[in-house]
Amino acid sequence: MDSAEVRTRAGELPTEPGVYQFFDSSSEDGTVLYVGKAIDLRDRVRSYTDPRGERIRRMVERADAIEVVITDTETQALLLEANLIKRHQPRYNVRLRDDKSYPLVQLTDHAAPRIEITRDPDEGADVFGPFTDKRDIETVVKSIRETFGLRGCSDHKYANRDRPCLDYDIGLCSAPCTGEIDPETYRQDVEAVRRFFRGETGVLAEPIREEMDRAAESAAFERAANLRDRLAVVESFHEGGGTAVAASDDRTTDVLAVALEGEAATVARLHSNEGSLVERERHAVETPDGQQGGDVLAAFVPQYYADRELPDRLLLSDRLTDDEVRSWLTDAGVSVVVPGAGREATLVDLALKNARRGTGRDDGVAALAEALDLDAADRIEGFDVSHTGGSGVVGSDVCFLDGTPEKPDYRRKKLPEGNDDYAAMRTLIGWRAERAIEGRDDRPDPDLLLIDGGEGQLAAAREALDAAGWDVPAVALAKAEERVITTERTFDWDGDAPQLRLLQRVRDEAHRFAVQYHGTLRDEASTALDDVPGIGPELRQRLLGRFGSVEGVREASTEELRDVPGVGDTTAETIRRQL
Repeated sequence: MDSAEVRTRAGELPTEPGVYQFFDSSSEDGTVLYVGKAIDLRDRVRSYTDPRGERIRRMVERADAIEVVITDTETQALLLEANLIKRHQPRYNVRLRDDKSYPLVQLTDHAAPRIEITRDPDEGADVFGPFTDKRDIETVVKSIRETFGLRGCSDHKYANRDRPCLDYDIGLCSAPCTGEIDPETYRQDVEAVRRFFRGETGVLAEPIREEMDRAAESAAFERAANLRDRLAVVESFHEGGGTAVAASDDRTTDVLAVALEGEAATVARLHSNEGSLVERERHAVETPDGQQGGDVLAAFVPQYYADRELPDRLLLSDRLTDDEVRSWLTDAGVSVVVPGAGREATLVDLALKNARRGTGRDDGVAALAEALDLDAADRIEGFDVSHTGGSGVVGSDVCFLDGTPEKPDYRRKKLPEGNDDYAAMRTLIGWRAERAIEGRDDRPDPDLLLIDGGEGQLAAAREALDAAGWDVPAVALAKAEERVITTERTFDWDGDAPQLRLLQRVRDEAHRFAVQYHGTLRDEASTALDDVPGIGPELRQRLLGRFGSVEGVREASTEELRDVPGVGDTTAETIRRQL
């Protein structure tokens, strides 16, 4: 859409308040490129005849349609804009991104809830977080399980238990599955865990401290030292959580601070209720060119609070630059303050520390995005295939986020037997693409796919992507000459180029993960099941096909084993006993 087209379309619009949307209707789903609000729709849209920055200029050039929604008031336009941005996540808006990159803790919606660290919580679960330090939250969850015995198994395994599992034997679970603990006592333990995540550190710290003292008294000094280290993590977990806003302040207060880095930003939110900070969270925000802290907060506030209750007061790191947002908050009775000194300024400083924590990124990320002309290269998935002469074929799918491995998002897959690397790669990429298209993969779409191999592997991957209709950029990295291959050209970067080093790390990790998985399956298949009397090669293959791995066979119940053709009562009992 050129300037003349924008001017013509703007001339057809009313001079009333409302929301406008730029569309790329040539795309299959009619992509919403940008959403904006206006006091005067005609004047606002006309301003796009001379876009303010290169990013918006590209948006206008890509757009081929403009639609508007007229509202009665500016406030209605503000809220509608926020909801549309949240719904469509337009590429060219300041937009609140999915916070899946940070781990959460959930207590599932179950009669005997399980506790787990996740990035994609279940529907109905009690969710706490997100948390920025994965190691600390792992330590805390392990301490919770040792102290309160909350289960960590899947609902499927829970429902099929006829005896407690190993977690019960080593003190990580109280085994509600088999009635080793009564439901009411288990419920009380779950409630204690909820209280801990809501800020009552002592609920968990005191039992650990008592256990540490007992260990020291009995001269179990190594155990006592371990508990001491764990106690330090638990006691610092809610650091800042007791910071008083005011000695007798019963207002709810949100503290928002923004840290900017290029075209990315992080907004940290601290929430205070009855004088104490009880929640902390961070949100990644994408920003167009030239945005300042006040611009980001002005976009963040209506999006975040569109479907949440507003606090009594907002403490901000930067002054809101949007008069309409300020008027909306004033009309809603929200006090907005940008403090310069005192207790409130200390809280904003704390929020700024949270926002700035971890905002640094690998320099290869930006260099790679620029070299390949990508909008971003924050999230990269790497793929490789491993086998031995066509047998035991497996594929790896590793993920790097901001230049570092994101191991919870690693995946692996067994592939059809055969000595054809191209076919195996086509199957692997097709599996990933189809899961993404059908909404069966819980991970965000990556910015780039990296294929371990050369032109042949890349061509096979592109065939799979095209067949599935998954529009994600893909490149290959050939081992011999370390050349980066795209569908249009080949790059031969210097060996110390940061973008090449990043791709090499992703490629090497994909290779390591594939080889490790192949070795695991080969070792398992050639040892554990081979040693079970009555199991030959064909039955072993059926068992692995049915349960996926030796571990799956080990976890299967006797009834599930008997469902496999060739497994009778005696063989099922032998398998359970041997494994």
